Amino acid sequence: MLFRQLFDRESSTYTYLIADRAAAEAILVDPVLEQVERDLKLLKELGLTLRYCLETHVHADHITGAAQLRSATGCLSVVPDRAQVDCADQFIQDGERLKLGSVDVQAIATPGHTDSHMAYLINGTHLLTGDALLIRGCGRTDFQSGDANALFDSVTQRVFTLPEATLIYPAHDYRGQTVSSVEEEKRWNPRFVGRNRAEFRAFMDKLDLPDPQKMMEALPANERCGKSIATPANNFSI
Repeated sequence: MLFRQLFDRESSTYTYLIADRAAAEAILVDPVLEQVERDLKLLKELGLTLRYCLETHVHADHITGAAQLRSATGCLSVVPDRAQVDCADQFIQDGERLKLGSVDVQAIATPGHTDSHMAYLINGTHLLTGDALLIRGCGRTDFQSGDANALFDSVTQRVFTLPEATLIYPAHDYRGQTVSSVEEEKRWNPRFVGRNRAEFRAFMDKLDLPDPQKMMEALPANERCGKSIATPANNFSI
């Protein structure tokens, strides 16, 4: 399995490239519009055909590159079941799997940050947690039908019950951290350690965070797989 963690500095977003080298087929998870050229260049250099653009959720802080990548490569846009997206080729459900050769991607429903959030377990060892669980943190729960109780249950019952050696790869990091593990987050994540469900909800309710800067642009665009009125015509090729 080829596994690459790619970073967009403006939004502090991690995009993940996962591929089966023998089959020369790839998946991109949480692609960013401004990084489409980077991603296409890397796919070409590695000799990979992009089969899927896979989203953990409908993002509020950046615009997805799914529409541009689909236009350039013919890949399928895949989003979580119940996501309010009208352009997806496929909706993935809890427990459903995507397979590319030796690569197995299992969807794990982790609602709370949004009501249709998914984490993805790659080959049983690498967990892409989206915004549900960050390194020593977690995603906010105050908009997009977020629910602190649901997020607490998702993390403690769906993520923390996985083998402790499972590697954690989030959709964002703002301090330069790249990877953690289930064991580390169970022991050291200050949002969850020592808190019960009610205490976690009380903590999240008091965060009073500002809205993401791109929210008014990103949410409607991501409901169209990254297409917006201002999105230029696609000139990419691979």
